[in-house]
Amino acid sequence: MPIRYDITHTTTYRYHEPVRFGEHRVMFRPRDSHDLRVLATDLRVSPDAAVRMIQDPHSNSIALVQPLAPADELCIVCRFTIEHAHTNNLELPLAPSAELYPFSYSTAERFDLECYLRPHHDDPQGTLTAWARQFLRTDGPTRTRDLLVQMNQHIREHFRYAARDEEGTQPPLQTLALGSGTCRDFALLMMEAGRRLGVATRFVSGYLYDPALDLPPDPAPTAAADPGAAAEPRPPRPRTPRCPRWAPARPMRGCRPTCPAPAGCPSTRPTTCSAAPS
Repeated sequence: MPIRYDITHTTTYRYHEPVRFGEHRVMFRPRDSHDLRVLATDLRVSPDAAVRMIQDPHSNSIALVQPLAPADELCIVCRFTIEHAHTNNLELPLAPSAELYPFSYSTAERFDLECYLRPHHDDPQGTLTAWARQFLRTDGPTRTRDLLVQMNQHIREHFRYAARDEEGTQPPLQTLALGSGTCRDFALLMMEAGRRLGVATRFVSGYLYDPALDLPPDPAPTAAADPGAAAEPRPPRPRTPRCPRWAPARPMRGCRPTCPAPAGCPSTRPTTCSAAPS
């Protein structure tokens, strides 16, 4: 049965003194699909701003926000209601040709997936490749889905979550060396490892809903393009004391994530998310 979620995403930038703002690209609206419908959206900005809606080449809905006056605080509140029909990703059928690893994408698929197949970080000593290949079976055929599930589970069991407020992600080799990172670091690690095995991967966005807290962390999971099953979300997270439910938002399409950033140097940039079933 579909579940309806009401999600509020609030980002606040505070400055030591009033500053002038450049144009912001706000990318919070989920994309509709066969299992997710966007029922309502709302965007509020303080101070007042001119807002223009566009679609990028990947059909992402983007709000171009231009604050109209200097201020010492900028607040962007995005609200949307979605209806999600639950699907069990591990039960989605793969194309017969992709059930066993290694597999090959068709020529048409490779044309569309080229930027998701190409590694974006160097691995001069082959350390990341060796780490990825440890999940290949040596006693028989490797099932493609099992390969990705085991990689995901290994990150969950052997890496330590460490919060970090700085913008950007750690290079995968740094995450391996430290054995720790944020959700986005683990997502990037799995993406780059998958690409070195010939699996197309990308960032997706979503929310973890914990009814006890009603204030979920904002993860950065990975989607792997498995022929037949399309893109399967796989949020690699280390063990935590609680086990919240996954309330997915439709991923943005494109090679790399884009984050809105103000003109100026904020003193703080707290971001809060709340996601609750209606």
